[in-house]
Amino acid sequence: MNRTMITATNTLSQLQKQMDIVSNNMANIDTTGYKRREASFTDLLFQQFNNQHNANAEGNRLTPNGIRQGVGAKLAQSKIVMSQGSIKNTDRALDAAFTKEGQYFRVLEQSENGSAIRYTRDGAFYLTPLSDTETMLVTGNGYPVLDENNNPITINGQVNDYEITTNGRLIAKMENGGTSEFNLGVVQVNKPQFLEQKGGNLLGLPENMAELNVPVNEILTELNGPMRNQVSIQQRALEQSNVDMSREMTDLINLQRAYQFQSRSVSIADQMMGLVNGIR
Repeated sequence: MNRTMITATNTLSQLQKQMDIVSNNMANIDTTGYKRREASFTDLLFQQFNNQHNANAEGNRLTPNGIRQGVGAKLAQSKIVMSQGSIKNTDRALDAAFTKEGQYFRVLEQSENGSAIRYTRDGAFYLTPLSDTETMLVTGNGYPVLDENNNPITINGQVNDYEITTNGRLIAKMENGGTSEFNLGVVQVNKPQFLEQKGGNLLGLPENMAELNVPVNEILTELNGPMRNQVSIQQRALEQSNVDMSREMTDLINLQRAYQFQSRSVSIADQMMGLVNGIR
């Protein structure tokens, strides 16, 4: 296999990863609170041939001296785009949408491997019964919604109505005239590129946090106490995804052209090798 084939096949494998990212964005265009991902590329290692030892002889040259032979490109980063999605009114009391970028609800994901705190912008909440008089606030997937102390939100008694204030306070108005109030657990994500997609429209901290040597408070900030004034929530509404279908289709077309170009390079290299091998 010659250098042209190596360069093309290396790039093809990375273009396939970008195609997966674009496809995932398009598949989640209707997912509440979903944030699109964007791929960026960088060069793989290349060889430098300094065939001109006299730099003065290249006085009018605009590019660097020498000849560089690369081996393709690689996917450098798949970053989360945190731009605000459009707000859709639902007129449902337990629907809540963030109106500021980077703010997420805290939920408790429970799996066969244990429990872990996750983060989501999907504010479509529901109630699941724990007993005849007690209910728990959960997400659409059944994960408990946490309060500012990372405890599941449970409500005792019969409720007539719910109010979610702008700063993220849940007020349950009881049948007996009383109220039960809870501060929803909210975080501000400062460095979203450290978060990983955990499935089910959830984000979480990576498993190798100790190896990264980055404090958790640099990645996200818990908006508790006086910082709750920074929370911005709209009740009876949901945030749509920030995926632009026309943009994703344009990226997909450009990606298809790049894929065809690299595939054509492999075909041409194969034809050239066939011609060389056919010389008598």
